[in-house]
Amino acid sequence: MTEMNTNEVSEKKSLNFIEQVVEKDLSEGKNGNRVQTRFPPEPNGYLHIGHAKAICLDFGIAARYGGVCNLRFDDTNPTKEDMEYVEAIKEDIQWLGFQWGNEYYASDYFQQLWDFAIQLIKEGKAYIDEQSAEDIAAQKGTPTQPGTDSPYRNRPVEESLALFEKMNTGEIEEGKMVLRAKIDMASPNMHFRDPIIYRVVKHPHHRTGETWKAYPMYDFAHGQSDFFEGVTHSLCTLEFVPHRPLYDLFVDWVKNEEDLDDNRPRQYEFNKLNLNYTLMSKRNLLVLVKEGLVNGWDDPRMPTLCGFRRRGYSPESIRNFVDKIGYTTYDALNDFALLESAVRDDLNKRSTRVSAVIDPVKLVITNYPEGQVEAMEAVNNPEDPNSGTHIIEFSRELWMEREDFMENAPKKYFRMTPGQEVRLKNAYIVKCTGCDKDENGNITTVYAEYDPDTKTGMPGSSRKVKGTLHWVSCNHCLKAEVRLYDRLWKVENPRDEMAAIREAKNCDALEAMKEMINPDSLKVLTECYVEKFLADAKPLDYLQFQRIGYFNVDKDSTPDHLVFNRTVSLKDNWSKINK
Repeated sequence: MTEMNTNEVSEKKSLNFIEQVVEKDLSEGKNGNRVQTRFPPEPNGYLHIGHAKAICLDFGIAARYGGVCNLRFDDTNPTKEDMEYVEAIKEDIQWLGFQWGNEYYASDYFQQLWDFAIQLIKEGKAYIDEQSAEDIAAQKGTPTQPGTDSPYRNRPVEESLALFEKMNTGEIEEGKMVLRAKIDMASPNMHFRDPIIYRVVKHPHHRTGETWKAYPMYDFAHGQSDFFEGVTHSLCTLEFVPHRPLYDLFVDWVKNEEDLDDNRPRQYEFNKLNLNYTLMSKRNLLVLVKEGLVNGWDDPRMPTLCGFRRRGYSPESIRNFVDKIGYTTYDALNDFALLESAVRDDLNKRSTRVSAVIDPVKLVITNYPEGQVEAMEAVNNPEDPNSGTHIIEFSRELWMEREDFMENAPKKYFRMTPGQEVRLKNAYIVKCTGCDKDENGNITTVYAEYDPDTKTGMPGSSRKVKGTLHWVSCNHCLKAEVRLYDRLWKVENPRDEMAAIREAKNCDALEAMKEMINPDSLKVLTECYVEKFLADAKPLDYLQFQRIGYFNVDKDSTPDHLVFNRTVSLKDNWSKINK
């Protein structure tokens, strides 16, 4: 086998199953060798990490095969939709690094869908049903038992046409009647048992206002919208597998031409992104926001893309995570630690290293000249030789981490303790000489002496000690608030746990959520100090607080009140704590 053939085979093996399907369709000349996808969110909430997987696939497939991915808002339920969500969705997609070809809305096709529905009524393929939702559900049967016909199934066409018009004039109240497709009440596919395709919703639409009172259902609007736009590959999650025959049937009905098989949208399904310690239902996320259990949709504990962005996740890290878990035809539960690992890998390459002390205790270098200040050079990112350096000031009085000192330390303790040497990063080797305490025994001040021949970069600095500690100069630092974020839920599978709590205690979702929330998901530290270099840091700057974790500047931060969010710790401590 030649080298070229080997590489070709390797590339083929690396394709996910959706890419294989697309290449097969292209090789067979379907849809005129075009690739057109769409990302179709409903504007009833903010995008979450699960949507990121669909976004990466929809836009990635189009890019890989020289096609286009359009953004289409599925705005067929005006009671839950809002332009706030529309704008937020667009911002999140662009932040992830993608740009749509065209912006569409299902509401763009309301007239075409209405006309198509009238055509179906005239052809005897749809009828108005005046039964209650409960009666219709009962007549559907079960997966093993056929359904029973509605008493309105053979209603005269003219009656259905007249009532359908009234559904849209405001004369019919919500829930009083629906339009159903007449298919097969004995079909083994429950979705074929005369599905509802239109219902009455008396609520102003965010784009069309009061024009419509009758709105199409998702199953009716989705496939037709794909067809109207020229979509070739309609990529959905696995719960839409049983919907696919209905999707295809409605496309058959709306197109009804000889070349249908070669020019039609085709639905393919992939697995959702499921994460442990995460709840992604928009309905439940809305409860968290409305009840004040979190601080808005972009709370850094939320699984929303805007929440991850505010917390300091990079778009590249999310895309890398999605690429790592891949696409399959079976559902799986992914470990949140895998996402955090992808974030650490990415931020290690791009974050600027800075010094910050989040639980300070004063360190006095007793033999360092009073009033003297030295400018120490600190490398911005040792992983990036082009990242440059910045200056951090060194002086007689410093802040150090309280946990880095122990008065009576065990034998293998390599931090600050009386009689032991450590290196202060980018500065000198110092030896601890003692400490002061308050009346309660709390350490107030640590004392040490420095060796002037051990300055970092000097010939004498090659002397090795086992501990290196970070610090900031007391007179050359900035006070800051630091928010330590952790997982919002203390249970691994909050969805199932919530269902179990609700059943056991006969309570609502809110009460169940309160039982599952991790009380340590947010700790706010207000007495922290950071080096002056961070005075000009901006939201979305990626930082590593040395020896502590990855952080970024929060949107609440001001020049007079700096606020930093912990993105992720340097190592995975959660797994050890929760074993």
